[in-house]
Amino acid sequence: MRVSLLAAAALALGACSSVEKLNPFASSGPKVKPTELAAIQASAEFRTAWQAGVGSAGEFTFSPAVVGESVYAAARDGSVARFDAGRQVWRIAAGQTISGGVGSDGKLVVVGTPKGEVLAFEAATGREAWKARVSSEVLAAPAVAEGLAIVRSGDSRIFGFDVVDGKRRWVYQRSTPTLSLRSNVGVMPAGKVTLAGFPGGKLVAIANNNGAAVWEVTVALPKGATELERVADVTSSPAVSGSTVCAAAFQGRVACFDSNTGNTLWSREMSSSAGVDIDDRRVYVTDDKGGLHALDRNSGASIWKQDKLALRGLTRPLALDGRVAVADFQGVVHLLRGEDGAFAARTSTDGSAVRAEPVRFGAGLLVQTANGGLHALEVR
Repeated sequence: MRVSLLAAAALALGACSSVEKLNPFASSGPKVKPTELAAIQASAEFRTAWQAGVGSAGEFTFSPAVVGESVYAAARDGSVARFDAGRQVWRIAAGQTISGGVGSDGKLVVVGTPKGEVLAFEAATGREAWKARVSSEVLAAPAVAEGLAIVRSGDSRIFGFDVVDGKRRWVYQRSTPTLSLRSNVGVMPAGKVTLAGFPGGKLVAIANNNGAAVWEVTVALPKGATELERVADVTSSPAVSGSTVCAAAFQGRVACFDSNTGNTLWSREMSSSAGVDIDDRRVYVTDDKGGLHALDRNSGASIWKQDKLALRGLTRPLALDGRVAVADFQGVVHLLRGEDGAFAARTSTDGSAVRAEPVRFGAGLLVQTANGGLHALEVR
């Protein structure tokens, strides 16, 4: 699950035991024993193209940035590094704690800190380019696109900084519910807009040129008798394919929309904090009990459900050429067939959790573990 091991949900008055029971990201671990892995009959295989280490994530969730053959990664202790085809090109020490993943366009590398600082480095050399500041901690990987470094702060504000000098060009903010989950959800650039999900079940397309909302849609409506029951946050990045964008909400729904207009294509009840991905036929969803679902892209109808990974802290799914991959809390990466959900391959990394979503890398994928391992996997 993308943010399954982050700190507990936060309320202005502080955490309480009832919030901890609700929170899908609590660090206390599962109260029910996770499903044991059974042997599979493999129809494909993972091959490790290369592996490297960058440093421990600590209590945070770190996702690498991939630009061509280059991988940029960071760790809690302030390490930031570039790897080309698995070879370390440079490594620097930022001099302070880093609290989220990396954003890069191949020219600039951007990270954030728990104190709300934004640090930018030249991608070619690792030399510091500029610094900026946001309104609270940075738990998510920034995005770099359209001449902007786009950074989400922990109070759900979105900042657009000029990539040249770090000057703030705009900030987007909206009202949020009293109670929301503390997560590492970031933003998703999509052409001339940036997509961002929010507490309360909203998904917004923000114009990159001025930070204004182009459209806003409802992924899920909060419901229930108490504030806890009404938590319906979008805590994962949306998935975009062509003119379709899909998103999921915790204690809410999975829904797909027209990315140009925001018009709803379909929606269905399903709680997911890890998120979704899309291929040309299916929408894949990791639910909050560890079930992996394939839904028809056009209608949302169920195609299959794989429940043999229950309570294993699954990540967001990653669609891979007719297959789908997820990773779990023991660093195991699973590959399933897209047409029927049968297991196709499985491999282990370093035994520590994969908290961040797997990243597409060439014809395979890249995962970063909690212990700081970078594993580039080819699928055969």
